Amino acid sequence: MKIKGELEMRSIWAVARNTIRQAIRMKIAAAFILLMIIIIPIMGLTMSGDGTIKGRLQSFTTYSLALVSLLLSILTIIVATFSLTDDIKQKRIYTVLTKPIRRIELLMGKFLGVVMLDLIILIPVSAIIYSIILYIPYHYKADPQQKQQLENEFFTARASIIPPKPDVREEVREIYLKLKKNEQLPKGMSYNSIMRNLTYIKQMEKRAVPVGRQIQWDFENVKVSGRGQKIFIRFQYDVAINPPDMNIYGLWAVGDLRQISPITSGPGRTYFIERKDILGITREFEVPADAVAADGYFGVAFLNPPINNTVVIFPSGEEEGLEILYKAGGFTSNYIRAVFMIFAKLFFLAALGTLAATFLSFPVAILLCLSLFCTAILSGFITESLDSPGDNINIFYEYTIMPFIKLIPHFDYYTPSKYLIPARLISIAVIAEIAASMILLKSGIILAFSVLIFKFKEIAKITV
Repeated sequence: MKIKGELEMRSIWAVARNTIRQAIRMKIAAAFILLMIIIIPIMGLTMSGDGTIKGRLQSFTTYSLALVSLLLSILTIIVATFSLTDDIKQKRIYTVLTKPIRRIELLMGKFLGVVMLDLIILIPVSAIIYSIILYIPYHYKADPQQKQQLENEFFTARASIIPPKPDVREEVREIYLKLKKNEQLPKGMSYNSIMRNLTYIKQMEKRAVPVGRQIQWDFENVKVSGRGQKIFIRFQYDVAINPPDMNIYGLWAVGDLRQISPITSGPGRTYFIERKDILGITREFEVPADAVAADGYFGVAFLNPPINNTVVIFPSGEEEGLEILYKAGGFTSNYIRAVFMIFAKLFFLAALGTLAATFLSFPVAILLCLSLFCTAILSGFITESLDSPGDNINIFYEYTIMPFIKLIPHFDYYTPSKYLIPARLISIAVIAEIAASMILLKSGIILAFSVLIFKFKEIAKITV
């Protein structure tokens, strides 16, 4: 039994190595590698972002990793679909299948070869990007203050806490019943669409701060290691009416708001901060970690002063509105996890390309894979768009479209820049979710279908 298993693995590895050599003969892998080696260093020296060193780092990190992800995704689809379909078209598969190798071993070897090719390219290219990221502050001669800012806001990994969305279900239900009673419901809209719109409006009201009023967020169980650490408040404003100078003035109170006092007396300290920030740009400010009370309580309050003369709104979402950040890890480990996110996408695409190649010709297979790849990139938008379809198509949507959408990974939810740019920690839980969902579950299902289809495939009928 052990000898049989070793022979199977040897067969799979032999096919995998042959797949890599086949990709090299296509010259497309070499072309993509050369393209990345040329473009990435140029990007590191030319991208300016907002003009600051931090902005340069953020721009380079975003676009370099996006470029690598895009090029390797296309390469994965091409190699995965071409390798098997070309063997069938050129009838080389007859020679292979006459040897003591089973179809499942051939298929798994093809898949493994594509994954190995991705790793062979992804690891050194990611190392090059990492080296350039570390080099940029030295190239632009960052002063001690800038270096400290980069250590706090870029070269770190910060845990993130966002305020929960307010529960407005009862209020929305009352508004709906009132509108229905007065026959004021919008015509031609389904119940789900009306409730979604009312919920959005009501939640927006909860995040709006009229002139002279304040809004307060209370956080529990905030765990900061070491009193020398900093707490970062990341925020972005929206307004009802744009002010003439596009600036918003704010009075902030941060810390233990259960006792409003600027001196240390009690479980935590409170800091009062005046700011002027331009609209449409995410900003951060920091306070010492002693603002967190001993029991883990941390409060943030914003007062909208009369000088603004407009309602200030905090949008919802992790990258907007309000977010609390504090150091929870290092940049290097966070970067490695970001690279794993790219690899997980490539793993899924390798499985998808393998499946398509088992029953389609190369042009059709690559078209299908590229279409599904684009769908995965936009899957978050598509899911939100179809979240509340009309009542008449709910059953059809639930049993046909929804399972298909759930099988496609949400690539737009797992982008490295979403975490690395704001120095947000990629937690072990996120990595475990990606590994379980994208690699084990979805890729596993696709590979199982691949094996099943290829097992009963009539090779002769296709190639004669």
